Amino acid sequence: MTDINSPALYRDRDFRFFISSRFLSTVAMQVQSVAIGWQIYDIERTPLSLGLVGLCEFIPMFLLTLPAGEIADRFDQRRVLAFAQALLGICSGLFLLFSLLYPHDALPFYGVLVLFGAARGFSGPSSQSLLAFLVPPERLAKSIALSSSAFTVAVIAGPALGGFLYALGPIATYSISFLGFMSAAALTTTFGGRRFDRSTVAGVSRLERVIEGIRFVRDRPIVLGAISLDLFAVLLGGAVALLPIFARDILHVGPAGLGILRSAPAVGAALTAFTLSRWPIERRSGSRMFAAVAIFGVATIVFGLSHNFYLSLAALFVTGASDMVSVNVRQSLINFATPDPMRGRVGAVSMLFIGASNELGEFESGITASWFGTIPAVILGGIGTLGVVAVWMWLFPPLRTVDRLTDVEPTSLSGKPA
Repeated sequence: MTDINSPALYRDRDFRFFISSRFLSTVAMQVQSVAIGWQIYDIERTPLSLGLVGLCEFIPMFLLTLPAGEIADRFDQRRVLAFAQALLGICSGLFLLFSLLYPHDALPFYGVLVLFGAARGFSGPSSQSLLAFLVPPERLAKSIALSSSAFTVAVIAGPALGGFLYALGPIATYSISFLGFMSAAALTTTFGGRRFDRSTVAGVSRLERVIEGIRFVRDRPIVLGAISLDLFAVLLGGAVALLPIFARDILHVGPAGLGILRSAPAVGAALTAFTLSRWPIERRSGSRMFAAVAIFGVATIVFGLSHNFYLSLAALFVTGASDMVSVNVRQSLINFATPDPMRGRVGAVSMLFIGASNELGEFESGITASWFGTIPAVILGGIGTLGVVAVWMWLFPPLRTVDRLTDVEPTSLSGKPA
């Protein structure tokens, strides 16, 4: 087994390239998200049409994420991630093509969104499990914060860029997304870092290994509680899917305003991530995560009640800042609690709970907005998030009482230190 503390394994270049690759793919995804949301709502003009965007991505992610986690543990995560990023780029190329051929028909775009969701199902587990192999253990928590900073800067720049590019038309928007995904894939193929012996997976079926990953998460209240808390908070409190309606019909700010609204949570998240990279959370980690999710719920309610563009921006800023605290604690807990041979599968379960919950949350938001109206749907979601916080504090006391993140140690399925 390779000594994980050997300095020769880790190159600063690999971490920089990882950050760059994640930044490029995230910008591309955010640019594309603004374009596809505005384009489909412009064609269909119903909240349900925006909900279907999330559903088309959720279904393949739900079906493929757990098998993709097993593949990330069985094969090299670098190759899996590069393949997925290239497939995301192909989807951008198809969006560009259909914008030329079928600009007034939403059906082809929904079809590509299914393929896009499949690609995300493969990219999520490999990306989440990879960072622990590129940096030494003592730098992992800080590296997660720095990676989150780069991610949130991309989430700031991407929607704003997408909003302004869409003023030039969908062709320019999808072309930038295509270049971003393909550049990210090229960078990913250059990663070095630590690798572990994958010969130990022989003799075990893929289904058994997938089940093993699910059982690992299920039997650890800290990991299960952190992942499921984020799932239900995002599922109930996600207002992002309805932003095209707010931008067009409530705040009347157009595509450029939509891009700014989409960027506001990321501005809050980026500033928080930068702060956490300089001054990491050292004590009362669990209780602070619960407090952050509660603040997220309150800010969501404020956004739903607001008819003022600047108050809406401020509320979205707070949702992003509070969510970043939760993300930082959750990712650190998962990385510290997971042994190397399980990282891909645990990352897949995390992705299934968290990543897919964004898309399922979009569908939920579209349905509730169709039933109750856009503003009541957002307010009810914020109230539901507060309820989830209260219930999860009662269900997962080990998570609530976590103090130092570094006190959490990886364990095998037998419960012994890995």
